[in-house]
Amino acid sequence: MEGDDMDMIETENKQVELDDMKIRLKEMEEEATALRQMHAKVGNEMASKQDPAAGGSSLANREEVDSRSVFVGNVDYSCTPEEVQQHFQSCGTVNRVTIRTDKFGQPKGYAYVEFLQSEAVQEALHLNESELHGRQLKVTVKRTNVPGMKQHRPRRPNPFMVYQSRGAIIPPFLYSPYGYGKIPRFRMPMRYSPYY
Repeated sequence: MEGDDMDMIETENKQVELDDMKIRLKEMEEEATALRQMHAKVGNEMASKQDPAAGGSSLANREEVDSRSVFVGNVDYSCTPEEVQQHFQSCGTVNRVTIRTDKFGQPKGYAYVEFLQSEAVQEALHLNESELHGRQLKVTVKRTNVPGMKQHRPRRPNPFMVYQSRGAIIPPFLYSPYGYGKIPRFRMPMRYSPYY
């Protein structure tokens, strides 16, 4: 009798555990579907950003921002964005000041100033050669960088290099007695000449 009671209690405990596991499994499946939906949403947003048609709109947006921005050169290395903003505050409302830095965090010596109105750019150009921290600023209109428009200049062939074509060695145009690529040095004559 006691064994039957123990078996019943064990069966009930297993049934309760099984129900708990089913509830946890259902919750996990709901979380997984929510994560899949979020992942699909983010994937669609990323695909729309990489889409060429959408890329054209981002390029248009970038051009619109650049039409409201100026490039400021010869900025002192100790200048802060707040000081640059105060300097250009008379032109119009400054939206953002960006001082470019290198990989060590040191300023590169130039900045970009973005205004809220495009009319402020013409006013900012009047501040060309104005002084900030004792340095004359160079203010120009910011140009829009187009990706892939970097100029490629092919390298000139070295006239002193020995080229190999189809197994035959082609000699260089002229041999340099000083080694490849070295320019001959002009030396003083060996004997003494006081008037030379």
